[in-house]
Amino acid sequence: MGIDPGTTVMGFGIIKVLNKEMHFVQMNELLLRKYPDPYVKLKLIFERTIELIDTFHPDEIAIEAPFYGKNVQSMLKLGRAQGVAMAAGLSRQIPITEYMPKKIKMAITGNGNASKEQVAKMLQSVLKLKTLPNNLDSTDGLAAAVCHFYNEGRIDGATRYTGWEAFVKKNPQKLG
Repeated sequence: MGIDPGTTVMGFGIIKVLNKEMHFVQMNELLLRKYPDPYVKLKLIFERTIELIDTFHPDEIAIEAPFYGKNVQSMLKLGRAQGVAMAAGLSRQIPITEYMPKKIKMAITGNGNASKEQVAKMLQSVLKLKTLPNNLDSTDGLAAAVCHFYNEGRIDGATRYTGWEAFVKKNPQKLG
């Protein structure tokens, strides 16, 4: 399962791997624009992630890491959304691997600076999708899952957590 975290829209995509072949299962998004309370948004992200885990039983979760932009408030919000989605996976003992946006784009298109549209078109071609969604946050979530499939066994440029203990060990600065 791949997740593109966000406090406005959370995109997700699910693939199934059979005999080392990738098959499309689902992609969608959680729309959060209509909720003004940021804590309600975080609760909904957690609940939807748990629901996806309980429905599809993924073996692993790939999540897009927040990119370092100029707006500190935006990055803080994205980091919270990502943390809540990660907490949901960790609460179900699902290993999580975090990928930088450029790494995901590079894995899908061969170009770390590809546009959302280029990533979506390549996914459409590779997974033989009939149509693409209007909003490309769901294809970004799907791209994280496909990136993880392509990088199986090679985790350079990615951070992996296998549970709470691993997360705490790798992030002692985040403990209060």
